[in-house]
Amino acid sequence: MEIRIGIVNTGRELSFDTASSAEDVRSQITSALEQGATHLTLADVKGNTYVVPTVNLAYVEIGTEESRRVGFVA
Repeated sequence: MEIRIGIVNTGRELSFDTASSAEDVRSQITSALEQGATHLTLADVKGNTYVVPTVNLAYVEIGTEESRRVGFVA
């Protein structure tokens, strides 16, 4: 699933694919914000780790877990 994170005062967004479910990612982000954590740590499917300061989060977009359809719809 694709995750896109907007960071304040940055022209580009952070975008990566993760093997975690949407609910797992949502709970990680929610708990970090509720507990007042200074950083949010997420991992992608390649094993890279991303550490984002929670103070600078503009938005977090969590993609769907459905696979993309290919072809024409009749």
